[in-house]
Amino acid sequence: MTQRNGVGGVRERHLQAEDCPSDVETETLQEANDCGAEEPGNVHQQALAAAAVTGDGAPDGGWGWVVLAATILVLALTLAFPSCVGIFYTDLQNEFHATNSETSWVPSIMTSVLHAGGPFCSVLVERLGCRATVMLGGVLSGVGMAASSFAQSIMELYITTGVITGLGFCFSFQPAVTILGHYFVRRRAFANAMSSTGTALGLCVLPVLGSYLHIEYGWRGSFLILGALLLNCCVFGAVMRPLQLPRPRGPPLMNHRPSLSQEGKDKKTKGFLRTASNYVLSAVKKHMAFDQFCNNSRYCVYTIGITWMMLGFVVPLIYLVPYATAHGMEPSKAAMLLSILGIVNIVVRPPIGIIFSMPWFKGRHIYVFASALFVNGLSNSICCLGPTFPVLVSFVVIYGLSMSVVGSLMFTVLMDIVAMNRFPSALGLLAIMESITLLIGPPLAGFLVDKSGQYSPVFLACSAVVASSAVFLMASFYYLDKKEEKQLAPLPVPETTAADEIAVCPYRDEPEEENKLKVSANGADCITSV
Repeated sequence: MTQRNGVGGVRERHLQAEDCPSDVETETLQEANDCGAEEPGNVHQQALAAAAVTGDGAPDGGWGWVVLAATILVLALTLAFPSCVGIFYTDLQNEFHATNSETSWVPSIMTSVLHAGGPFCSVLVERLGCRATVMLGGVLSGVGMAASSFAQSIMELYITTGVITGLGFCFSFQPAVTILGHYFVRRRAFANAMSSTGTALGLCVLPVLGSYLHIEYGWRGSFLILGALLLNCCVFGAVMRPLQLPRPRGPPLMNHRPSLSQEGKDKKTKGFLRTASNYVLSAVKKHMAFDQFCNNSRYCVYTIGITWMMLGFVVPLIYLVPYATAHGMEPSKAAMLLSILGIVNIVVRPPIGIIFSMPWFKGRHIYVFASALFVNGLSNSICCLGPTFPVLVSFVVIYGLSMSVVGSLMFTVLMDIVAMNRFPSALGLLAIMESITLLIGPPLAGFLVDKSGQYSPVFLACSAVVASSAVFLMASFYYLDKKEEKQLAPLPVPETTAADEIAVCPYRDEPEEENKLKVSANGADCITSV
């Protein structure tokens, strides 16, 4: 810390009672944080203040690059993992004599819990911090996958692989994304794009690794080894050093849990049950952004569109390998399709992050996102042309290009819509809503396969769902933008005539000739010229 910052720190300790300054110089940032940390306009100031406190050059640099690398690896082990379960899809069917619909519940529950655990994750982040929550998630996911290797029924897989492992993925993934948003402000679009390459990295490496383990050790041995691999999330979470934001002085801010004195009054007057229910309601309001959903029309539209999109977005990745192997393709060659998809994402996402960080794209992220989502939806219909390797390679290339844009901008758009201090709760509600469609999507696809005996209806249905969500998002945001432009447009100035320019005092009539002198003396005459 320089001498200038040190003097500023002493000055802050002695000026606690002063109002928040509007200047954003380094020596006043901590004081601004104390007085207005919860205001949306102070997000950038909060991050810079945290950098001054920790002295590590963050945000937009310093230890933030280490956090970015750790986030990439966490996302590689969490978000990409459910798509790779398709490698073991046929073995699970044969082992437990299950139908397509029953087997598809395994990756479906895992993906759904990964997103639905958002509010619980927000509570843990508040109590334990991002670092400890990520490490806890690594333990849960590792233990869940290791326990899955001893499962004796498909129902046990639902619990171990689906619930326990999925919850561990949630506890690792969401805090990593949240803390990255605090470390990077000016380069946030680039950081989000780079972190999303973690999913691509996982799609590139995990299918090859899973195929090798499947050949060598079977699905049980593979699950045990993959469980040990997931424990590395604890290591990655350990380097996510929190930014020490100053504690707000004075009484607690609004929308925080009630004070102890108020809680004591509630316990005495209304009883324990009423107090507990009030606390639960306040926690739900805090960790799930229902106020944003009701009052922020952009967040409401975005949440509905993403929820509808998730009904068919991940289904093609789950059924791609079974579709290829069912038509005679070698399992190793089918797994290579997912690796090609990962390679495309790795190559494309970094330049996409740089391009979309340019000032011209500010305010246009949602339209680029919706356009890429529309292309992604249409690409699913390519699989219906035939199950040959060249056709499926062309599908994964087009799907991967559009998926790169969608994955790079999904969190960036959400951060553009809501303030950063509301991002965890906004992400929590979004995750809860999309978990519903993520849960029912793969089983519905499995039901279509069981009834029709073909995979083509699944890809056509996914194409229609994803493309329609893109059209909904683009049309809705275009309407909201036009509506906002009309509200911000200046009102037309009415034309005035020479007679209108003569101001007349509205409180009295023109004084009579004999009273003009008296009125002027009292100072009540209307002055119309400077």
